[in-house]
Amino acid sequence: MTLTMRNTLLVAFVAMLYILEGSTTFWIFSGSWDSALKMVCFALIGAIMSLGVNLQWGFAGLFNIGIMGFVALGGLATVLVSMPTTPGAWSEGGWQILISLILGAVTIVGAIFTYRWLPKGRMRNVLMVVLLILGFMAFRAVFDGGVAGVEAINPAATGYLGGLNWGGENYKDLGWLTVVAWPVGGLLAAGAAWVIGKTALGLRSDYLAIATLGIAEIIIAVMKNEDWLGRGVKNVVGLPRPVPYEADLQVDPSFIERAASLGLDPVTASTLYTKVGYVVLFTIVLLILLWLAERALKSPWGRMMRAIRDNEVAAEAMGKNVTARHLQIFILGSAICGIAGAMMTTLDGQLTPGTYQPLRFTFLIWVMVIVGGSGNNFGSVLGGFLIWWLWVMVEPLGHWIAEITTSGLSPDNWFRISMQDAAAHFRLFTMGLVLLIVLRFSPRGLMPER
Repeated sequence: MTLTMRNTLLVAFVAMLYILEGSTTFWIFSGSWDSALKMVCFALIGAIMSLGVNLQWGFAGLFNIGIMGFVALGGLATVLVSMPTTPGAWSEGGWQILISLILGAVTIVGAIFTYRWLPKGRMRNVLMVVLLILGFMAFRAVFDGGVAGVEAINPAATGYLGGLNWGGENYKDLGWLTVVAWPVGGLLAAGAAWVIGKTALGLRSDYLAIATLGIAEIIIAVMKNEDWLGRGVKNVVGLPRPVPYEADLQVDPSFIERAASLGLDPVTASTLYTKVGYVVLFTIVLLILLWLAERALKSPWGRMMRAIRDNEVAAEAMGKNVTARHLQIFILGSAICGIAGAMMTTLDGQLTPGTYQPLRFTFLIWVMVIVGGSGNNFGSVLGGFLIWWLWVMVEPLGHWIAEITTSGLSPDNWFRISMQDAAAHFRLFTMGLVLLIVLRFSPRGLMPER
């Protein structure tokens, strides 16, 4: 079997899994197109995340396990761009917060210049310490008052600055701003990646992994605790959508007429219509990013990145700036993860920092990359679709297996009860099993790098 035929069969097999979920009521398949389309939406987001990780690992060999931090920043960007400004927030403390952040940045820049321009010695060290202490005290003096003012504004419903949506009470009519937030999420994640990369990319691969995981935890901890920024764990709900609302479609006479011509009731038709809208938007983003990633891979820059990945010492001996190239690829991959995070928050319709679990979901994205084929962009996309299908369908499969194996036992039997309880944890076991099988029989992934 040729490699092209093998890859075609793999794509057809994964596509058939999603088609069966929508069209067949058998075994673990629900026969619901609503369920199938929702799975496709999240699979598209997972494929974009795995594409970003593949840029970092497959192109450059950078072991980044702080993916959720960049995803969370993308979700925050959706709130900052698409939500309306909280009335009175800026006058009560927003400007104070902005001034305090500027003070903090000036303090850091001043400490850097002091370190670089003054001669080494006790005087330089003393000036740096004094500058940092005074700057921190000024920052907190201004920042704390501003935060208190913002968080005191109707804390049950708002208590945060809000975003840039100028629609006021009708802010949901400007749903297109949510799409604008996707590239903004990428820029926000790229900025954070630049700061992280300047400090952490000199570390060895295992230390880099620890550093990125720790920084991701810090980002998520800040989002959970700083209510003025995105309401913390109280969550921001009611984000505008780039697709129509089901309730609006269900009272639209022309839509009801079109749904009836297809033999669908308005409720079902409106749900499917919005899901298809998300699928189209997410597919466009994935295709654009995939095209750009392929162009980069086949360019001289892409060949240079793979040369650095395979032998850093040889590439550096040929005059390549390895650290600068690592920083480039780290920023690009993180930006893609930020875009995916903004898309995921848009699909959920709310920002929930408590759901960002770095170890759990980072593991899932890495399984997508490894199973699909590290170094192959198409393999990463395939892995995203396959692993997400397994992640969703394994739990009902676990319940089915538990039901079959304990069918002859009484409902209160301890083994039957424990098997039913264990079915919910079948996901992690299956992910590990799939990873082991692929590494044993296809170490380079289902679609290996050419």
